[in-house]
Amino acid sequence: MPESCDGARAGAETRRKLDRLRALLRATDGLAVAYSGGVDSTFLAAVAAAELGDRALAVTALSPTYPAREQAEAGELAARIGIRQVTVESNELEIPGFSDNPPERCYYCKRELFAVLRRAAREHGLGAVADGTNADDLRDYRPGRRAARESGVMSPLLEAGLGKDEIRALSRDMGLPTADKPAQACLASRFPYGSRITAAKLAQVDAVERVLRESGFRQVRVRHHGETARIEVGAAEIARLLDAPLRAKVVCAGKAAGFAYVTLDLQGYRTGSLNETLTDKPPDSA
Repeated sequence: MPESCDGARAGAETRRKLDRLRALLRATDGLAVAYSGGVDSTFLAAVAAAELGDRALAVTALSPTYPAREQAEAGELAARIGIRQVTVESNELEIPGFSDNPPERCYYCKRELFAVLRRAAREHGLGAVADGTNADDLRDYRPGRRAARESGVMSPLLEAGLGKDEIRALSRDMGLPTADKPAQACLASRFPYGSRITAAKLAQVDAVERVLRESGFRQVRVRHHGETARIEVGAAEIARLLDAPLRAKVVCAGKAAGFAYVTLDLQGYRTGSLNETLTDKPPDSA
């Protein structure tokens, strides 16, 4: 289901969870945060910076699956919240098993990412690494959780019991511009399992999504089904996409990107729609 962005503020129970989060962060010997500029990692980075000062570091992995516009936004946000940021190269397409896009694809990606983050943490004399997994993430298929456990990576938002709506409410109270930011995911999440991922296909998806975002659509996914682009937008935005001039613009963008067919998913955007086809999840899927 689409996330709620109703402008709610944090209540007493949520603030108790925030206190728990602060305590978890203060107990570390310095912290490197896996930082993408999304709702969760920005909130975590902001709290870490407030609690740890120079002992907090935002580490952003640059890769073909991470759109350039999001990279730029992440840098601006890091400067705004006052946390040191470093960027590292992490080309998932070179990871054995990743491009074949099996159901456990995210495990391979996160395993490599956490190794890179570990190196960055050591180089800066920091004792811990954390990701932005929150309590609601356990509702969906998340093979990357196994990589976090194997790598000894903290998930302090999850440990504190904070869900997405609570993180948005706390972000709003803190004045973070990400409080109402749409959910983000790497471009590799646009491909059905078993469909090979290439740099060219990633560029196709990014090109069409960029046109949709520039046209004012808030929640956007372009799922890559070979010759077909299956567009997901928020349910409330579907009618606008059917406007003839805008529809023609999006179709042209899809054709220019190399798709033969440009389609609209009438169910609208929902988290992890490609997981709907999974019947048997591999072990450690939590």
